Formats: sequence, C-alpha cells, structure tokens
Amino acid sequence: MAGLRESWRLAAMRTIQERALDLFDERGFAPVKIEDVAEAAGVSPSSIYRYFGTKEGLIVADEFDTWGQETIETVLDGRDPVGSLIEAVVAYEAPRTSAGDSVNPSADIPWRRIRYFFTEPSVRLAAQASLDRASQLIVPILASSAALSPTQARVAANSLAFGYFACLEQWYLDDRARPIAWYVEEGLRPLRELSQK
Repeated sequence: MAGLRESWRLAAMRTIQERALDLFDERGFAPVKIEDVAEAAGVSPSSIYRYFGTKEGLIVADEFDTWGQETIETVLDGRDPVGSLIEAVVAYEAPRTSAGDSVNPSADIPWRRIRYFFTEPSVRLAAQASLDRASQLIVPILASSAALSPTQARVAANSLAFGYFACLEQWYLDDRARPIAWYVEEGLRPLRELSQK
C-alpha cells in the first residue's frame, strides 16, 4: 500500500508543479502566489507547503530532490559515481509514457523547470541548497565505496553535485543543443578518476 501512496503523492506533486509552471510561464515568477498555484491545481495552499515548502520548491523539487539516504545508495555507485549519475539522468530524461505508450506531456518538465534555475536568483539559491543536501548524503557512500578519506569524500561529493549543476547550466546556455546526459558525461569526465582509486 505504501507504494501506491507514494505513486499518488508523486503524481499529485507533478500536477501541482505543472500548474505552477503554467502560471510562471504565463505571468512570470514573482507575481504568482502560492494561493494562485493552489487554485489552479485544485488543492489547498497547505498541501503545496507540505509537498514543496516554498514557491522556489515548486520548481526545484523532483525525484532527485526527495531522495533519502537509502534511495541515493541504490542509485549512486560509489565505485563509479559519475557513471551511475549519468545512468540516473538518462533514466530521468527518457520520455515518460502512459499506459497507452504515448509520450506524457510532462516530458518537457525538465526544460521548463531548469531554465528558472538560471533566470530567478531565489530559485538558483534553492537549487543550490538542494544540491548541498544531496552532497551530504553522497559523502558516506564515497567514503566507504571509493576508499576516500572523509575530506576527500566531502570534496568529491560536492564536486559531483555542483558539477552536475554546472552541466545543467551549460545545457541551459546552449538552449538544449544536446541531451542533459551528454552534458553530464562531458562535464564530469575529469571526475571519472574517482572510480579509478
């Protein structure tokens, strides 16, 4: 039953996020209030605060942002952190399909979200705070799997998380010239040495 509840929660979050992005695209980020998003999504403002915390969270939150230690451990291989991150990005980036195998309209959500990371300063700060939380979860994985010292694991985890953000920024600056995964692989190539230790 927990799996069904989690699926429902993620679907509700995606719907709220899509309505928020519709409003932000139409009116701009600053003028839209949480109450506007709640009305458009047919939920209460308290539901939005419970799921996302802030208006910036409406943009920043995704499957990666809600990961806990257990989820990170199943996705990130400490022996090949760059390769496993690329695999996760490819899986996330793949067009989502419905039961009828038609492409889900939410497939363009990454572009709609990510461009706000680089056009709205408060969203950029929220994204960086999310990356900081993720890097804290990555540290113990790298320390144990890659046989790094605590200092090396912390530096490597931050390099991985914030390097990923730099790859997203280049993807945005290049106006989506290639898939996100290409930028992640290209940008994080120097960090591949982590898996060679």
